[in-house]
Formats: sequence, C-alpha cells, structure tokens
Amino acid sequence: MPPAELSVPASREAIRRLQSERKRAAVERALQSPFWKKRVPKKIDFQRLDDPEVWHQIPILDKDMLRALPDAQFYGEFCHASHDGIAEFWRSGGVTGQPLFYPRTFRDIEVGLESFARTFDCAGAGRGERAHVSFPMGIHPVGQIYSRCAGSRGITVNWAGAGTSTPSPLQLELIQRLKPTLWLGMSSYALHLANLAEARGVELGSIKRIMTSAEPVSQAKRDKIERSFGAKLTDNFGMTEAGMMGSEWKEDEPGLGFRIWTDLYFIEVLDPKSLEPVKEGEVGTLVVTALQTNNVTPFLRWSSGDLVTYSEADDERDGKKAGPFSVFPRIRHAHRTAGFFKVRGVNLGHQDLEDFMFRHLEIGDFRAEVLNEGGNDILRLSIEIRRGTDRESFAKTLSGKVKEAFELAPQVVVLETGTLAREFEANVKAARFLDRR
Repeated sequence: MPPAELSVPASREAIRRLQSERKRAAVERALQSPFWKKRVPKKIDFQRLDDPEVWHQIPILDKDMLRALPDAQFYGEFCHASHDGIAEFWRSGGVTGQPLFYPRTFRDIEVGLESFARTFDCAGAGRGERAHVSFPMGIHPVGQIYSRCAGSRGITVNWAGAGTSTPSPLQLELIQRLKPTLWLGMSSYALHLANLAEARGVELGSIKRIMTSAEPVSQAKRDKIERSFGAKLTDNFGMTEAGMMGSEWKEDEPGLGFRIWTDLYFIEVLDPKSLEPVKEGEVGTLVVTALQTNNVTPFLRWSSGDLVTYSEADDERDGKKAGPFSVFPRIRHAHRTAGFFKVRGVNLGHQDLEDFMFRHLEIGDFRAEVLNEGGNDILRLSIEIRRGTDRESFAKTLSGKVKEAFELAPQVVVLETGTLAREFEANVKAARFLDRR
C-alpha cells in the first residue's frame, strides 16, 4: 500500500483541498530559487493562489527558457539548495536540443515510484503477474522506475531494457522462456518485436497486457499492436520535468485519454496565443505545476508543448461511483505537434500518414523520408510487409493509394523484416519520419 499522503484521494473536493495547499507550498519552495525570485511578483497574494487572476501572475516557463541556461546557471540559479538530498538525475525527454539532467531528491523518488505504480493499477495489472520491461534502462528514468516500482504491486520483473542492451532476438527468447503476462516499452518497439516474432514464428501468447509511454499512440497504431500481440494496450503519459502524470484507465473506453493525477500535478489547458484557459473539450497547450516532485527543480507553470483537450469526465455511472480513478480528469492529445513534411507544395502530416500506413494489415512497420534527387523532392516509404504478401504487387498498390489519399506519388521500398527494428533500436524514440533534403 502507498503512504497515506500518496493514496488516491477519495473525492474531487479532497483533490481541490490538496491542490490549494500544495500550490502554495510549491510557490514558496520556488522562491528559494534565484531564477524564480526574479520572475514571481513580489506582492503576489499567497492567500489567493486559487484565484486564476492571482495564479496567472506567475509567468509561463518553457523549454527555450531552460535551454538558454548554461549548466552552472541551471544548477546554481534555477535549482534550489534546500532539500533532502539528491538521489539521482533524470534526463530531460524529447529528441531535439541539448538535454538537461534534472536532480531528483529522495522525496521526489518516493513520489515518483508511486506515480508510476498507479499506472499498473489503471491497467488492471497486479500481484502475481510477470512483467518484461523493454524500456531503456540507461539515463532515461522510465525503464528503471517502472522496474523498481513493480514490486509495490507484487509484480515480478525482468529488467530487459531496450534492444540496444538486450538484442531483440534475445528479448523474444526471454518472452518464450519466462512467459510474462505484461510487456512494457515504447509503442514503436512493440511493433518491431511483433514483426520479428512473426518472421521467426515466435508466439507471444503469454502476454495479456501491454503498457506503453513516451510516444503518440494513434487508434490505427493501437489496433495493430493489440492485433499483433493479442493483448490489450494501456498508454501512459508523463514528462521528466514532473514524473508519470497519468494513464488510460481500464474502466474508460480506449483512446479517451489519460486520467491525470491532479493531486500530484496541477494542470492548466490554455490558448496557445492568449494563454487564457480554454473551454472543456477545446484544444489548448498543456501547462503543468509539480505539486510534490519539486523539491529541487521548481517547475511552476511549465509549458510542455503538448496540445491537448481537457475533460472533467463523469465520476458516476448508473448512480454508482465508477472506481478510484474516476476522481481524476482526463486529457487527450490533439496529435497536432507530431509535425509534417511539405513536399512539392503538399503538407503531409506525420500522424495522418502513420494512421494511413498502419491501417494496412500487410504492413509490419515503415519509415517515411523526404529526399531531393535531381532537383525534385520525393517521398520515400520504406516498408516491411507480412509473410505471404506479394512484394511487387503490394508496393504498386500502396503507391497508388498514397497518391489518391495525399496527392503524392511515393517511392516505395520493401525491406526485409527486422531491418527497421535494427536501425530504430539505437534510438530512445523511433526516427520514423526523416527530412533528408
């Protein structure tokens, strides 16, 4: 059982009380930082932080501001020195820019372990299950924190790590031998393992639940992974600046969004331009204030760059309380930050293309590249296809369908199964879309 102060609150009113207390503590703690002393108005009314007009006096913090700080300034001015001791460092997420390494105190880790463990509860995974963890085990925290917190739920763990540390063929062998019921990893790596398993005739039938994080999971991608494994997928949401923030809940319809631990993280969904709160259901930028994991890194009103919609979510069904996680609201990604290619005047959204590709049952995995050859931009789709599919015929059919859907005639290259997995394994997140012009 988690410590009482980290247990799931009994009601939304209890969450509001916790937020009120912890927001004030978060601001007071942040003012120990020279960085925030310069930014927070000196006359801010601590008694009225629940009033949006007062709370919005605290300026937004974003990635560009942090990246502009040299290490000495980040550790000496942004971080504050009064804490319970540094336990470890967490590498900032993302795939662009110079990464930062955030100090985490022993109290931060205690909270972090419980916030990750809640995702097991949301997925319906518990005592007696056996987990195969394929998240990276290096300087990114997700793999090692998941492995460390599983014991609090009575779950056995194989610390496999990503394909860079445990090659994919060995991962399949371990799955066959140890018969895990739960697989955890990036959604892209789930696809790679499933494709390799099919090519080698390996059964993945012991796995009943899949837990992913760190990458967008569209409905088409979810369907493909669940079909390949014969298992239910639960996606989870977090960020290094805060911790694991939420999870899809087994009582909700798949794809509705993440239940967010609002007792641990105060969230706002704001208009990207005006920075005013948007209405429920409207797309806005996600702003997060860590209420517990702020003992050395004071992330106040952190703009993560995620575009989401917010829903209070009904907490009762048929007159009965739906369960412990019904007290939390949901956010759902708008999938508008995944980027796009502009090829010959056509805007090609990455998410749209991924959905299109994974709707084809013949495709195991793919990579999209834009190149310039002979003065012309071309879209190259490198694909892996299922056994028994006619390579030449399918490539021709796919090319025609892409042209019909996106007004671009691609160059389709059919690869041997496992080629993309070997190339992707070296990356924390799969480089599925590449602009090589």
